Amino acid sequence: MIEHEPIQYDVLVIGAGGAGLRAAIEARATGASVGLVCKSLLGKAHTVMAEGGVAAALSNVDDRDNWEVHFADTMRGGQYLNNCRMAELHAKEAPARVRELEAWGAVFDRSPDGRILQRNFGGHAYPRLAHVGDRTGLEMIRTLQDYAVHQEIEVHMECAVIELLTDGERVVGAFAFDRDRGTFKVFQTKAVVLATGGIGKAYRITSNSWEYTGDGHALAYRAGAALIDMEFVQFHPTGMVWPPSVAGILVTEGVRGEGGVLRNSLGERFMFGDIPPAYRNQTADNEEEGWRYTQGDKDARRPPELLTRDHVARCIVREVKEGRGSPHGGVFLDIAWIKEKLPSAAEHIKRKLPSMYHQFKELADIDITEEPMEVGPTTHYVMGGVRVDADSQMTDVPGLFAAGECAAGLHGANRLGGNSLSDLLVFGKRAGEYAARFAQENSGGEISRDHTARVARAALEAFDRGVDAGGAENPFEIQQDLQKMMQDQVGIVRNEDDMQAAVEGIGRLRERAERVAVSGNREYNPGWHTALDLRNLLAYSEAIARAALARKESRGAHTRLDYPDKDEKFGKLSVVIRKNSDGDLEVSSEPIPEIPEGLQRIIDAKK
Repeated sequence: MIEHEPIQYDVLVIGAGGAGLRAAIEARATGASVGLVCKSLLGKAHTVMAEGGVAAALSNVDDRDNWEVHFADTMRGGQYLNNCRMAELHAKEAPARVRELEAWGAVFDRSPDGRILQRNFGGHAYPRLAHVGDRTGLEMIRTLQDYAVHQEIEVHMECAVIELLTDGERVVGAFAFDRDRGTFKVFQTKAVVLATGGIGKAYRITSNSWEYTGDGHALAYRAGAALIDMEFVQFHPTGMVWPPSVAGILVTEGVRGEGGVLRNSLGERFMFGDIPPAYRNQTADNEEEGWRYTQGDKDARRPPELLTRDHVARCIVREVKEGRGSPHGGVFLDIAWIKEKLPSAAEHIKRKLPSMYHQFKELADIDITEEPMEVGPTTHYVMGGVRVDADSQMTDVPGLFAAGECAAGLHGANRLGGNSLSDLLVFGKRAGEYAARFAQENSGGEISRDHTARVARAALEAFDRGVDAGGAENPFEIQQDLQKMMQDQVGIVRNEDDMQAAVEGIGRLRERAERVAVSGNREYNPGWHTALDLRNLLAYSEAIARAALARKESRGAHTRLDYPDKDEKFGKLSVVIRKNSDGDLEVSSEPIPEIPEGLQRIIDAKK
């Protein structure tokens, strides 16, 4: 038998970003014992990267805003593939979650009359994003973390979950390893909340850090939960492109929210040439109107740079492909131009966008108050994930809940900027609440020793293969080959042949992964960690490619050259990924539930 440390909780939360922390806080508030597992260090979460703000209809800047407008904007941005109940709950509850965060100590920027200040963002009809300069996510994590550490929540840092453990159909635990010491841990629990974030490390150019290997997606899939909307991967339109060492690092949408404009190599604001009909009556006609809008003029209209992220990303790709890109394969994002309108522009930019100012100064030797930035699309977020019940966040598997980026439904075909932060607050709370309720209503299940032994042996197989043996594979090389394949063949613009080649390529990579060998010992061994991550990376990469093949249309963040138009039939379907009885990935389509009459009236009224 391989030794492991047994640990028991009522609720186990896997992931310590905003969704995980909020779920842990809520579960603990009910009196449940709570364990919090984080793959890295506490506070090292991608919530920190959400710089622009948290979307909530507080109506502090424009009193025309309300939950109905926010709901309608979210549904329109998601191309109406959203789970409408999730979109309703999100829009209704986001303001209360932001005020709650403020009560817990979050320090938001203020309007002249002392209320939480809100800024414009892509796809939102009114200034809606409550923010802390361009460090909103950092302030949220600081606040949630400070609050959580006083709630008797036990935290397991540098700990990664390899497998969920089941008793029949129900999840009853998780098998994990300590990344620092190489020892195994077995968590026995009545309920599990997945809050593991996204999938960016399957792509070569990404804003995501090393932790984002789709662990929650893959764990849930192997446990029997369904994945939906996996074809919808959001490529944020503005990531750094130069120098190469920092390619993909996020450039917040807040730059455009504060007046930044996109130009091609000819100096043209190319976004004016491609405005979707649904947005024409809301979009500014010239630079001056765009600037007036960012200053809070209620009657001014949105600048075209603040259209939805999928649309802006495609426009940037078009400019580059047609030879109007910047020297390093992007376009120019210019906020320095506002000095023509604002005498104290440099101080304004440094105050509103301190992180962006220092990021470009330190990493690219560019002063954004004086010259434009070079930007291009970067893999940022996945709308798809584990299918959950809208109210409880429970998956198809009893006792397994999910929240945040690894859960699907709210965003549909495309996420609006700022909705990710309110998403994790609203549904992190709900996941924690209902997980604790499930734990109270159900006794603990049994964990099979044979199961844990099998998982442990499989985790150590890479050490048993000699790195010098014939046919031994390097885990880092397999990950790099996967990233290049996904970037080139399942990226922003797709077609049948490329995606079919990717599916076949993933199959070959999976065969190579079975021959991975690592050397050294188990104490903090990056080669071993990467070898373990490959199983998850390959599983959800295949899910993305297979789902994208199944959706034979272009919609939201899914663009196909061979099917360039929307298809009304697919506008009513979700692509569903499951593991079948043979253990193979199975693709199907299921109808999206009809939008209730009352919510449909709201959508129609806001069009």
